[in-house]
Amino acid sequence: MNIEQLRADTPAVAQLIHFNNAGAALMPAPVIETMTRHIQLEASLGGYEAAGQCAAELENVYGAIGRLINAQPDEIAVIENATRAWDMAFYSLPLQPGDVVLTSSTEYAGNYIPYLQMQQQRGIKVRVIANDEHGQVSLPALKTLLEEERVALISLPVIATNGGPVQPIEQIGALARAAGVLFLLDACQAVGQMPIDVHKIGCHMLAATSRKYLRGPRGMGFLYVERSLCQNLEPVFLDLHAASLQTSNTYMIRADARRFENWECNVAAKLGLGCAVEYALAQGIEPMWLRIQHLAGYLRQCLADLAGVTLRDTGSLTSGIVTFTHQRNSATQIQQWLAAQDKRINVTTSTFRSTLLDMQHRGLREVSRASLHAYNTETEIDTMIAALDGLPSV
Repeated sequence: MNIEQLRADTPAVAQLIHFNNAGAALMPAPVIETMTRHIQLEASLGGYEAAGQCAAELENVYGAIGRLINAQPDEIAVIENATRAWDMAFYSLPLQPGDVVLTSSTEYAGNYIPYLQMQQQRGIKVRVIANDEHGQVSLPALKTLLEEERVALISLPVIATNGGPVQPIEQIGALARAAGVLFLLDACQAVGQMPIDVHKIGCHMLAATSRKYLRGPRGMGFLYVERSLCQNLEPVFLDLHAASLQTSNTYMIRADARRFENWECNVAAKLGLGCAVEYALAQGIEPMWLRIQHLAGYLRQCLADLAGVTLRDTGSLTSGIVTFTHQRNSATQIQQWLAAQDKRINVTTSTFRSTLLDMQHRGLREVSRASLHAYNTETEIDTMIAALDGLPSV
């Protein structure tokens, strides 16, 4: 990869070290320019007129996302964030009393809460798949649950927000397909970081965000729904974009995945998402994934040599999200120490509130999270390690 060009396209790396890519990565210059140009166009022409002038470019966003995950443009909905995209898929499912939803211990709290709501409202059952010895979903345990329970849905994140394993999603998908069970993936930390092919995975639905490893703007995400499933799912709410009024008594829901969208959207952000996808594809997802894994491995090695530091990542396959705890200092203190003006190193704190099941299981309340991208460097990692080595005792 051309690391120098990646960094040249990322102006902020001259002023700071950004290891919070699992929160919001630094946008590359082409994305910033695309969004700025459209905002200026809106200012000079008007919002509707500017969108009309960019109609072809907006349409291309669907094709770009399709190429990114090996889907068709009509299987893609562009939605204001990944949470709402996931919600639109999940709440459209015709779950019945007694239906079982299977998830992982690494599930995000924002997804687990809807499971509990449907448990209260519709009488579904929520089951957490046991982990194997590596801390990822146990495939034998999953197979047993599929044989013994009335499973309607498997739903889990590819990579947890607090680190942990890259789940064996292709094997999970194969088991789901064989059992005739729907498979919904939260790919927020995966899309843009690692290759994602919905056909190889076998998932029926997938939600992802713009702002993390794709390096797009905040407030934008997308949803994939397999074509053969899409027309069997009715969104929980509709508008004149998702459906059309036929008579005073009838309406028709559109046939493609855009039935999950709504009329109003941030056009500049949508164009920014499309540009971010094109930028990622031009760099190559596979080379970026290899570099991210290399950098994360180097960071883990360096952290393992630091006194008082305990690595907290699990899984036989790990990602660019590196988590650790410190014997003397809290994750919040580490975050503040690294962010100080003379250091300007961005990491974050991941707490039990976002991944309650996993953190409780491991006896953790918080971890420090450093998430690396391809534009980061070994020198930046060395700088962070030196800063951690100088942590004051508290």
